[in-house]
Amino acid sequence: MQKHLSFRPHNAAPFVQRLSQSAAAIALATAVMFGPAPAVAQGLFAPAVTVNDAVVTNYELEQRARFLTLLRDPGDPQKKAREDLILDRLKLDVLAQAGIEPTEEEIVEGMTELAGRANLSLQEFLNVLGQNGVAPETLRDFTRVGIAWREYIAARYLAQARPSEEEIDRAMGLSGSGGVEVLLSELIMPINAQNAAQVEDIAQQVSRITTTGAFSQAAQQYSATATRQSGGRLPWMPLTNLPPQLQQVVLGLRPGEVTAPLPLDGAVALFQLRDLRETSGAAPSYAAIEYAAYYLPGGRTPEALAAGTKVINAIDTCDDLYGVAKDQDPSVLDRETLAPAEIPQDIAIELAKLDPNETSLALTRNNGQTLMLLMLCGRTAEVNADASRESVGNALTQQRLGAFADSLLEQLKADARISDE
Repeated sequence: MQKHLSFRPHNAAPFVQRLSQSAAAIALATAVMFGPAPAVAQGLFAPAVTVNDAVVTNYELEQRARFLTLLRDPGDPQKKAREDLILDRLKLDVLAQAGIEPTEEEIVEGMTELAGRANLSLQEFLNVLGQNGVAPETLRDFTRVGIAWREYIAARYLAQARPSEEEIDRAMGLSGSGGVEVLLSELIMPINAQNAAQVEDIAQQVSRITTTGAFSQAAQQYSATATRQSGGRLPWMPLTNLPPQLQQVVLGLRPGEVTAPLPLDGAVALFQLRDLRETSGAAPSYAAIEYAAYYLPGGRTPEALAAGTKVINAIDTCDDLYGVAKDQDPSVLDRETLAPAEIPQDIAIELAKLDPNETSLALTRNNGQTLMLLMLCGRTAEVNADASRESVGNALTQQRLGAFADSLLEQLKADARISDE
């Protein structure tokens, strides 16, 4: 369940106001996106996808897509809904064989917890969903599968996932070797339906590069980020600045090697390790990262980029963005304080390059139609050594459980019979 959620407001009042004021706009957008229900009602409950012997209906696809749209989940909501529901069917088959079924109390508690993240009661949350065409059963099914799957994965893999004391020491930089800094180069290319084949072909070629000169040349030719002028070269940065999922990938590289293409929202990223060095003292560990995202229409058009640059020149801190967004729809500005592992990967990668109050115009949303002005507000360091040690151990455990779960789902999907109706 938590994997897909982004309801983590900076403060409750603006978030509740945003949900209320944006309800009509989102309802209109989803009506346009998914079409008028009465005209297709007779086909809503027809099979859309068959997964082994289980069926996903058109209604379920529409409902999940509406739900993801309301949550502002990155990517195409209809494609994401299809993928999520296929995985849900695979999970439900495993859960049925294992005899795992959450109690009614657990399901309601999970739904209430989700509502509480927006500082709403469960009934208030259901009202907001209803205003946007999402049935209570959609939230219930989403919650039920999430709770049961976490219970199953923990029961099956927890003993293997727990780190040793030595592994926690290494993760915290306490093993005597200090922390680690990395010197990376980046190449990030926008991707859409029109250029997908070309971008994927280029990405595969770049991933096979083994020299810094060749990667630099490719970045200058293909990258869409500001670093393209310098061949994609980034300065030294602590490994812990990177999103947790990217840290392990980078540590597996030798200098000159390039990551496999990493899918982002509307883009593909590749990173080359140029060098790695140990530093004295423990590596910095962050409990939370605060950032703001201001959305401008137009994607990466010259007009939108010029408007974004104008905003950047007018602000000094994240608080200044409230003045910029004044009198606009509340949905144009998000401000989040999240644990590093909870930040969307494309945002986390950009934040890793920024110091507090620095900005980026590298990202888009809404299939490239909306430009994101991203600003790092600050990083909150871990201050309690014991709490930090516990959190690192928990983070390693959760990371490994997630990897076990992903691997299992990949195998289940590979073995499944999946067909569109």
